[in-house]
Amino acid sequence: MTQQVEIGRGKSGRRAYSLDEIGLVPSRRTRDPEEVSIAWQIDAYRFELPVVVAPMDSVVSPATAIEIGRLGGLAPLDLEGLWTRYEDPSPLLEECAALDSAAATRRLQEIYAAPIQEELIGRRIEEIRASGVTTAVRLSPQRTVQYHKTVIDAGVDIFVIRGTTVSAEHVSGRAEPLNLKQFIYELDVPVIVGGCATYTAALHLMRTGAAGVLVGFGGGASHTTRNVLGVAVPMATAISDVAAARRDYMDESGGRYVHVIADGGMGTSGDIAKAIACGADAVMVGSPLARAAEAPGHGFHWGSEAHHPDLPRGRRVEFGTVGTLEQILHGPSSVADGSMNLMGALKRTMASTGYSDIKEFQRVEVVVAPIQR
Repeated sequence: MTQQVEIGRGKSGRRAYSLDEIGLVPSRRTRDPEEVSIAWQIDAYRFELPVVVAPMDSVVSPATAIEIGRLGGLAPLDLEGLWTRYEDPSPLLEECAALDSAAATRRLQEIYAAPIQEELIGRRIEEIRASGVTTAVRLSPQRTVQYHKTVIDAGVDIFVIRGTTVSAEHVSGRAEPLNLKQFIYELDVPVIVGGCATYTAALHLMRTGAAGVLVGFGGGASHTTRNVLGVAVPMATAISDVAAARRDYMDESGGRYVHVIADGGMGTSGDIAKAIACGADAVMVGSPLARAAEAPGHGFHWGSEAHHPDLPRGRRVEFGTVGTLEQILHGPSSVADGSMNLMGALKRTMASTGYSDIKEFQRVEVVVAPIQR
């Protein structure tokens, strides 16, 4: 039953829960972590890790996209980032990491004001494809119509349409909006689209034919969406609501399964486990991998929201470096805060609660628990 809380005489709201507010309950059975599978598959593509890396310049370069693919995950390259604006963005990435905090936002706006070079889009995709890993790229809904043909012609495997909030019914009097249903129908590649955070919005996105839906907005470590726009939905509730939409859409469509990917707030291995427990098939991870020695942000983390020309809704955050990509994903860990060996921790959580794969683990019992610091 939905719990409505009276905010005042003229307004009430539903009580929603963050990942920090829930806990996982062990069952009567435990397993050996080595016998647990954390693999997942979207369309024809199977991945050994339920990890999609956030398409942000501080985390994903062509080189790190290839390395993440070799380690078992998927890393979409942001086609509106520095890698398609500059022939060699390495000096600019170093500058972004060295900026004074007070000047960072303005300088990021200047750096990202350079135009996107369509020729570089094809070149970056070909560079990743040549390695043999599954190739994925990201565009915003606003740029998808303009560049999608170049992307498809370059041979991308998975197309990610990602924005702060993406709807199936965008209304605009200034330009022809992206018709997601028609667009996805005409493509020959699986499309992951989002973010969304409600049952209704997710159901509409699923009806467009998307292979996967991103859940969440404004919850990432580098986002300030809640402060700037006031928009925020706690992730445990958002994931659970979208998982319910997936279930109902399966009934409505005669069995078509749309993957749910939790996007935002995946700061520790415990967050990843709880997101999957709430119904996610995979998680989109940014800040934990920004701490990798190979990360192009050199220990700093920022997204496309941080350099919006009119209304920035993100900031550059310093995380430092804790280890390599392989150590952060697969261990071994030298810290006890959940920032390393993310996948080993997930396997151990599933083993401790008695589940052998991701789909089974989505049935784990959860409780609402006070936040402990």
